[in-house]
Amino acid sequence: MIRLVNPSFQWWVRGVKRYIRMENKTGNMETMRAYKFRIYPDTKRQIAIDDAISMSQRLYNKLLEKTINAHKSNSNSKISQRTINQFLNEIIKEDKEYLQLYAHVRVDIRNRLLKTYQNFFRRCQQKKSGANMKAGFPRFKSKDKFNSIMHIENNGSFRIEKGRLRVSKIGTMKIEQHRNIIGNVKTMTIKREGKEYYAVFTAEQIINPPKIKDTNPVGIDMGLNNFIVLSDGEAIRKPKFFKKRERRIARWQRIVARRNKGSKRREDAKFRLQEEWKGITNQSNDFMHKLSDKLVHGGFTSFAVEELHIENMLKNHRLAQSIQNASWNKFIQMLSYKAESAGMKVIKVDARNTSRECSNCGNIQEMPLSVREYNCKCGMQLDRDINAAINILHSATTLGQRGSHAQGENVRPQQEAVLKELRTYPANAGEANDL
Repeated sequence: MIRLVNPSFQWWVRGVKRYIRMENKTGNMETMRAYKFRIYPDTKRQIAIDDAISMSQRLYNKLLEKTINAHKSNSNSKISQRTINQFLNEIIKEDKEYLQLYAHVRVDIRNRLLKTYQNFFRRCQQKKSGANMKAGFPRFKSKDKFNSIMHIENNGSFRIEKGRLRVSKIGTMKIEQHRNIIGNVKTMTIKREGKEYYAVFTAEQIINPPKIKDTNPVGIDMGLNNFIVLSDGEAIRKPKFFKKRERRIARWQRIVARRNKGSKRREDAKFRLQEEWKGITNQSNDFMHKLSDKLVHGGFTSFAVEELHIENMLKNHRLAQSIQNASWNKFIQMLSYKAESAGMKVIKVDARNTSRECSNCGNIQEMPLSVREYNCKCGMQLDRDINAAINILHSATTLGQRGSHAQGENVRPQQEAVLKELRTYPANAGEANDL
């Protein structure tokens, strides 16, 4: 087994402790926000971006190949930042082509691979602990799965001037900056989505959230019939964006399958298919942003939600597609960072038995999905989703006012003990799986 070395954890913990003391003392909170802008590169700049992305994909695969070969030759080999740096230098010596990539882009590729291994070992530990999940060894990236490059530091390698974005080793291009960036810009990512290009900036901000007494908490139950149901009885349905485009998506999938691999006509069909999926994603994100805004400004003072394990839920093949289209985790992330900025908390509770337990007497009974009303022996009759929302609120009340972390599984396991004491922090909020 390859072992993972993380020498930077100690200084990270010290930094987090200093942050906790600073937040408790001043009341201010550091947070990260993402800003996504459309860019319009000309033909020359498009070629430069596409070449950089393609080169990054090849470099990532070569680094992964070297780590695998190192393990085959020596099973006690360690995967660390230093080891991957050595492999990176070897690849560059073998092929000077990779020097065309900006240095920070190469560092980001190393970081991506290191994070992939970290996630792999985390899942291995969870599996050893009894979790029913796949470890998922790091895979080679195809061209379709690698579509972005990142400048990991704002050191002058990129800047916006007079409506144009200048990027080192790529050039200048028009940018549609529809809002100002607030805070100190830390990173910049260029992302290709179909035939469109975007620049995503992350900025560090210091906010001073208002102090709000938790006088009106609400429980939220996630579902498929109703997107969310509140403990006060309100149910909100999500429009069926996928259903409306399902036939067109199926049509373009058949066209892509029929056309010859590597042909221009197949690439054009893939772009059309991507546009259909992009339309669904945009509609869904717009709905969830508006709904989370409505809840945050709706008079509630805290939110209790279920701690969902989507991977396990997807094993039900009859509901897997509907669960994926629901985007529950993305909605919770949106609600978390907006609530935190408004001085509220989002409390995650254990989802077990929330639908099976009576919110009146605590009796637990079987509740198959086909049964939509909870009828208890104590005489209570209530919609199953409202009953679950009330149970979620009760669980949050017993847990106390303990905040949740908006990034969920992106936190490294060693850091979770420290992060429990932090309040919700939405790094790259709003982008979620889009980066």
